[in-house]
Amino acid sequence: SAIFGFLRFLFMIFDNEKPDYLAVIFDPKGPTFRHQQYKEYKATRQKMPDDMRSQVPHIHEFLKALNIPTLEVEGFEADDVIGTLAKTAQKKGFESYMVTGDKDFMQLVDSGIKMYNPKRAGEEVEILDEAGVESKVGLPPAKIIDYLALMGDTSDNIPGVPGIGPKTAVDLVREFGSVESVLENAEKVSRPKIRQNLQAHREVALLSKSLVTIDTDVPLDVELESFKCREPDHELVVKLIKEFEFTSLLERFNPQNKTSEIEYKIVSSSEQLEEVVTSLKKAKFFVIDLETTERDPMRAEIVGIALSWEPGRAFYIPVQVEKNKQQNSRTIKREMFLKGEGDLFALNLTEFLKPVLEDTRIKKSAHNIKYDMLVLSRHGIEMDGVSFDTMVGSFLLYPNLRQHNLDALALEHLGFVKISTSDLIGKGKKKISFAEVPIKDIAKYACEDADITFRLHQIFEPKLTKGKLLELFQDVEMPLIYVLKDVEQTGVSLDLNFLSEMSRTMQNKLGELVETIYKEAGGEFNINSTQQLGHILFEKLQLPKKKRTKTGYSTDVKVLEDLAKIHELPRTLIEYRELTKLKSTYVDALPSLVNPETGRLHTSYNQTIAATGRLSSSDPNLQNIPIRTELGREIRRAFIPADSDYVILDADYSQVELRVMAHLSKDPVLLEAFNNNEDIHAKTASLVFQVAPEDLTQEHRRKAKEVNFGIMYGMGVFGLATRLNISNEEAQEFIANYFTLYAKVKEYIDAMHAQVEEKGFVTTLLNRTRYLPEIRSKNHNIREFAKRTAVNTPIQGTAAELIKVAMINIWKKLKEKNLKTKMIMQVHDELVFEAPKAEVEEVKVLVKHEMENALALDVPIKADVGVGPNWLEAK
Repeated sequence: SAIFGFLRFLFMIFDNEKPDYLAVIFDPKGPTFRHQQYKEYKATRQKMPDDMRSQVPHIHEFLKALNIPTLEVEGFEADDVIGTLAKTAQKKGFESYMVTGDKDFMQLVDSGIKMYNPKRAGEEVEILDEAGVESKVGLPPAKIIDYLALMGDTSDNIPGVPGIGPKTAVDLVREFGSVESVLENAEKVSRPKIRQNLQAHREVALLSKSLVTIDTDVPLDVELESFKCREPDHELVVKLIKEFEFTSLLERFNPQNKTSEIEYKIVSSSEQLEEVVTSLKKAKFFVIDLETTERDPMRAEIVGIALSWEPGRAFYIPVQVEKNKQQNSRTIKREMFLKGEGDLFALNLTEFLKPVLEDTRIKKSAHNIKYDMLVLSRHGIEMDGVSFDTMVGSFLLYPNLRQHNLDALALEHLGFVKISTSDLIGKGKKKISFAEVPIKDIAKYACEDADITFRLHQIFEPKLTKGKLLELFQDVEMPLIYVLKDVEQTGVSLDLNFLSEMSRTMQNKLGELVETIYKEAGGEFNINSTQQLGHILFEKLQLPKKKRTKTGYSTDVKVLEDLAKIHELPRTLIEYRELTKLKSTYVDALPSLVNPETGRLHTSYNQTIAATGRLSSSDPNLQNIPIRTELGREIRRAFIPADSDYVILDADYSQVELRVMAHLSKDPVLLEAFNNNEDIHAKTASLVFQVAPEDLTQEHRRKAKEVNFGIMYGMGVFGLATRLNISNEEAQEFIANYFTLYAKVKEYIDAMHAQVEEKGFVTTLLNRTRYLPEIRSKNHNIREFAKRTAVNTPIQGTAAELIKVAMINIWKKLKEKNLKTKMIMQVHDELVFEAPKAEVEEVKVLVKHEMENALALDVPIKADVGVGPNWLEAK
């Protein structure tokens, strides 16, 4: 809602900046003086969408209730009124801020007048003074009018001078000083095209300057004192908030939640610590928030612990960590002690906190709790009783939110602007560690985090119940956190000697490829320069020109693949690029990411990124280890067990998404094929291509596989024709034959299209909801994307749920049986384990059974399990 977004932003200004005066300026309904100057002014701008336009009167209602004055002057734009107010305030000695991200306002920046660019939720505000404008644009505010005039503005349909972009405009204004001077000295401009355009568009340039100039002399019949901030009409504001169901904003106007009642304390004695622990034991649940030295949980040291068990109340425990390296081991034992300003007390925090944090009966909540679990584990505490993660809860409830960090959620749901991390530790070269922040400063920051997390927990839990998401949250996503914590902490061993040798081999091969490229190109050039490469391909060799970019001809992989059909150089370039990427991204990079303490590689699995619910991997991304090329697959040979008594066990689902589609569509032909253990691609090939099973070729099966998966991912005629290198007519016939064979699949696709068009969302088997507002777009391509996504999400999302449930069940069984086998990786439909040779046969049976029986479907689920000395050979 535009109303909610506006209010949230407005409250952020009050909380962050505490203005003494404030006014909200609106554009008038009719034309302005600029329309009289130039009839085409803003003619190309799209009208405000109807749903947004209808909300503007309600924004006025809220502003009136908040006692915030508004201003609208006939014949003048809001820009002009703002400019006039800013200049008036400047004359009276006020410091004023123009709240806007519009570059036009840079012309007004002056002593006492600044731009306040709010950016997006979760991002820092940008405040521009005179130096800031010059740093951003390269010109002082006094020259911005000339800069804008030369460049023009497509959003306002201000023509400017053709061919002049930001860089050229800056260069011209720097050299000549003003539009008028540029025009007078046009013959001195070195670039012929720009010179000609300046001479040909003199009047247009002067008109543009007039149009971009903000009028700071608008006749205003108001005094600045009328804009002084006043107390809102609380009763009316609350009434409106309830009417529009902006419940998260109510807290702001609740007298019980005033800032004065917030209690944030620093624990500095054993008596206080005992009181805190006693309170934790009595609480229904409590929030924990760690402050640490870095974001990597496998390297982070604890600086402090914040705890909250009721809204508005939190305690911060400053921590000093003592490290002792274990004899004959890389392992470091860490113990936590209570820290004072400059003092190390003899109070052992680990002994105090371990019982309560490890008690499964005492429920814990946090924001990204997996991080806290990992860090605590390295400090001797295995946190249990983990029941709620506000980041995961937010993602289930609002999968389309751009960000689920605490700053963004505090603003979104509480209308609260958090202390920013950069305010605490700085940024860039001046950035310091959390360990260097004074205790009183970090305590407020940490307590605020814990308090906000507590409040978000209270908001999200009933919403998860109402949205029928609580079961998915409690039975899948939260238990999965334990599994992922163990997988990440275990990590995986690398054969560093193998990677080193592979790197040398690749380097030699790259040298050979470079020589071949120079030979095929007829001379040396910078292979990594797209401009030089474009010159070689399209001017020197005269190969057919494809698409263009801003800087020249495109030389992306699609272009090179097309050109490779007619010339050897593009083929060699593709090989060079693939080899370069493999070497830099994996072969050379992976060894440097090995943790020095564990000697293993530790990735991070993310539950809150893919809207389908699939897990993703980062730092490093192990799910992107290449598999399509032979050389890419070789990298998997470097993933080995740490001990010669262990092996790698790999378990991979077979055609899982097709099986899920069979279940969801209830297609009888698909169900029968899977229940009879038939080769689904061969069956599709036989029926779609009308070829007897005994006459099928591998090519038939390959094409059928493309059709099977293409249909599932919403591929149309053109896409299928491109993938199979056939005509559109043949692709259309393939699709028609497919839907004749699998009629219920067509019904399923149509049903998903109808559902998303009617409701705006689709769900997975376990009720994960994917909202698709793109279905309301006026753009046909965007609507088609929404329809494809509506078909694929229930399939891919259910497959993701299947492997998540399997992971939880396998993890539990391994613990119950006290087996030493560890899960070390998850790669989409594949699980990788490190197993003692003595346990292999038992674990193979266990893993296969749990993967194949994770969810009850109408078709059998198949998992293939292999064993080997490394990841590659285990497949």
